[in-house]
Formats: sequence, structure tokens, C-alpha cells
Amino acid sequence: MPHFRIETNVPKSKIPQDFVSKAIPVLAKALGKPEQYCVVSLIAEVPMNFGGSTDPCAIGNLMSIGALGVEQNKKHAKVLFELVERELGVPQDRMYITFQDEPTGNVGFKGTTFHSLFG
Repeated sequence: MPHFRIETNVPKSKIPQDFVSKAIPVLAKALGKPEQYCVVSLIAEVPMNFGGSTDPCAIGNLMSIGALGVEQNKKHAKVLFELVERELGVPQDRMYITFQDEPTGNVGFKGTTFHSLFG
């Protein structure tokens, strides 16, 4: 159920082919969630300007059912910013990440919601 979505102006040619595969275990470990429920998506070559510059930049959104909060998000931010900087070349001061904690009833899976499956 965790989904880390990244939009960036970095060209596809500069993104490692295995980026999303490498990001899954990082995300799962940070959130303490099973890898089989984690999703990482990356949208490259988005026309994007951050602070008046089109140098490499990104915007991210991390959605999860639980495992998010003021103190937890600081730890998640550290790991995810480091990952994006190392793998995509986006400096940590040229990206934002929003954290979205969703209730189980707001996330669908297998024709129902997580609330129905695990609630």
C-alpha cells in the first residue's frame, strides 16, 4: 500500500534502468512494510522549474497507511532524499516530498479496501 511517486525534469537517459527496483527495498525498510505491497513510480522529463531554475529538480509524494507522522517523516525524508540525490542526481534542496497518511478505508485493493481486508 505504500506508494512513493516522483516527478522530475531529469531526462530518462540519465535515470538508472533499475531505479524503481532499487527503491522498493529502501521504501519497505523505511516504513516497516512488506516489499510486496510497496509501489515506486517515476515520471521523468516533466517540464519543471524549481525556484526559477530548470536545473534537476523533483517533487515526490509518499502515501502510506500508517507509518507516517512528524518524527517518522523526518527519518523517511532522510532516506528518500538521499536515494533520489544518489540515483537521479537531484540535489536535496531542489525537491519536496509530501507525506500522505491514508485511512484503510481510503485505499482500494483486490476489489475492496484495506479496511475490509485487514480492518
